[in-house]
Amino acid sequence: MEALIPVINKLQDVFSTIGADSIQLPQIIVVGTQSSGKSSVIEGIVGRSFLPRGVGIVTRRPLVLQLIYSPKGSTRHRSAEEGTLNIEEFGKFLHKKNEIFTDFNEIRKEIDRETEKVAGSNKGINANPITLKIHSPHVVNLTLVDLPGLTKVPVGDQPEDIEVQVRELVLKYISNPNSIILAVVTANTDMATNESLKLAKECDPDGRRTLAVVTKLDLMDAGTDAIDILCGRVIPVKLGIIGVVNRSQQDIMDNKSIAESLKDEATFLQRRYPTLANRNGTPYLAKTLNRMLMHHIRDCLPDLKTRVNLMISQFQTLLTSFGDDVSDKSQTLLQIITKFASAYCATIEGTARHIETNELCGGARMCFIFHETFGRTLDTIHPLTGLSKMDILTAIRNATGPRPALFVPEISFELLVKRQIRRLEEPALRCVELVHEEMQRIIQHCGSEVQQELMRFPRLHEKIVDVVTHLLRRRLPVTNQMVENLVAIELAYINTRHPDFNKDAALASCLFSTPPAEEDTPTPKPTNLKYPESNFPYTPVELEGAKNSFGAKSNADASGWLSNLFPAGRMDNKENQSIRDKSIELNSSALPNHVFEAKGVLSPQKPVNLLPEVPVQTNRKLSEKEKRDCDVIERLIKVYFYIVRKSIQDTVPKAVMHFLVNYVKDNLQSELVAHLYKSAQAEELLSEAEHVAQRRKDAADMLKALQNASSIISEIRETHVW
Repeated sequence: MEALIPVINKLQDVFSTIGADSIQLPQIIVVGTQSSGKSSVIEGIVGRSFLPRGVGIVTRRPLVLQLIYSPKGSTRHRSAEEGTLNIEEFGKFLHKKNEIFTDFNEIRKEIDRETEKVAGSNKGINANPITLKIHSPHVVNLTLVDLPGLTKVPVGDQPEDIEVQVRELVLKYISNPNSIILAVVTANTDMATNESLKLAKECDPDGRRTLAVVTKLDLMDAGTDAIDILCGRVIPVKLGIIGVVNRSQQDIMDNKSIAESLKDEATFLQRRYPTLANRNGTPYLAKTLNRMLMHHIRDCLPDLKTRVNLMISQFQTLLTSFGDDVSDKSQTLLQIITKFASAYCATIEGTARHIETNELCGGARMCFIFHETFGRTLDTIHPLTGLSKMDILTAIRNATGPRPALFVPEISFELLVKRQIRRLEEPALRCVELVHEEMQRIIQHCGSEVQQELMRFPRLHEKIVDVVTHLLRRRLPVTNQMVENLVAIELAYINTRHPDFNKDAALASCLFSTPPAEEDTPTPKPTNLKYPESNFPYTPVELEGAKNSFGAKSNADASGWLSNLFPAGRMDNKENQSIRDKSIELNSSALPNHVFEAKGVLSPQKPVNLLPEVPVQTNRKLSEKEKRDCDVIERLIKVYFYIVRKSIQDTVPKAVMHFLVNYVKDNLQSELVAHLYKSAQAEELLSEAEHVAQRRKDAADMLKALQNASSIISEIRETHVW
């Protein structure tokens, strides 16, 4: 099991080079308040004085101390420049791999220099650790992490939030479930109020990985002892409580050696605590920590192996997603363009490798737009929306002119049906707009592989978006023009000989031409004649929108409106008198501008205000002929509108596919190559984003470290563990 600690040391070296905190390695964390004796405990374990000392906070960066047992007489081979050296005790810093420190005073100075280099000189702290290896025949294999001492009040140049900074740093290390917490407390203070034990209890409430070290046993008040503390009767600690005696400040000033200090410690324990002497003291502490760390590593090793292997797989995938360094930029540029064009077309055609399962996209959404959105919108447009019977009747009368008409004028049907057909243009153009928006959206959702490469090269991504967007915008007016032309074609020629329209038109004409029933009398007398009832299968519907009248009411319009409303020979004298009375109310604004009146004689100087505007009688009862005429027109509008709507519903998607979708698919790659595949632009377009390049480097370093860690762990055999 002695081989386990060097393995952890190697793993620490591997991960310290990249600053990775994702691997939680087993290690011993030394925690204590300022001046609690942490440095003295560590120096006692090492047997040499090498840690910085002073007033206030001295340890301002975590110190990862790896103790490596080196038997006497073992030869250490160094670099070719240094030659072969036979050294018993020496130190090496991870940040100076090729330099050996045989003078421990120089080690102290190097710790100070490296601390100020990173943490500055204003007593601030930094979480970046210093790694120090000490080879010696007087140590046991052990790994310790010395942290800054806990403090409450900033002293001197210390920052105001020094307490919070130190606390967060300590919690970061002791929160590692694979760590052993070495809580340093002083014997001459109350353990119940000790800050290090309090933090240890927060992170380790069960106490399964906490060991307490009681320092300054020799400084307790006269008449008191630490037996209750050492036996755990004051504060119980599961892993135990070990007491030690530190060097005093006077001993340090007198350069008293660690060896002499250890002898004095043993003498003190044997004299004051004879029953506990063999279970206390610095040598016993070192052996206990060594044993605990080895068993802890053994318990953590299976999970550590699993964790390393899992992270290797994750970082291999991550590194693959970033891609390799570009060697041939022209070839890479062409490959990305081709891959993007293929992915874009595959998304439209539905043959993409990664099919979206959360929402419709690409060709599927276009199909939905054509047959659901556009189709349902057309179905909601009623042929007679916005047309009242008075509107239809007004159109009929306006088409007859000044003479009463025996038959319904065909021009009125054509005028009204064109008005309704125009209402199909807006949803058709909206259909084009929706498809255009979806094709624009596909740019950002055309394959995960392409998107990763485009994220890697943001300049190329921007240019590709510009080219595709420009191509879509260029095709949008052409497609809109074609859709407008489809509606204009229907308006240009009302085909009353359409096969689907002929039957209804013939029936309507037959019913309209049925002669009126008249009495066979020598002297015809005006009567209220009624035409035969229409047999049209017409069902009244709810009419939508505002009622719209056709044209301004002129004098001629008024005349035609009256002659059609009351045909000659179909009203008695009283009705004629009523008409004459109402005609007085015609508006003079309906007369031509050259008509004037002066003292009863027409004059070119003043306008005549003879007749007011004809009121629109929307609620009056229609005559039988008027009802029949309106029914005929409504029937014909319905039939012809349905024919045109069916045609528009079929031809608009075809036009959109031909002029927009298929054109873009067929010309996308050639457009991209023409605008982007230029040798002068390759260097600029394939320049990586800084964060991507940095993340690739970090991922590569981490993967290399994990592979080294896996190799180190695989060297351990079951015989080493047990």
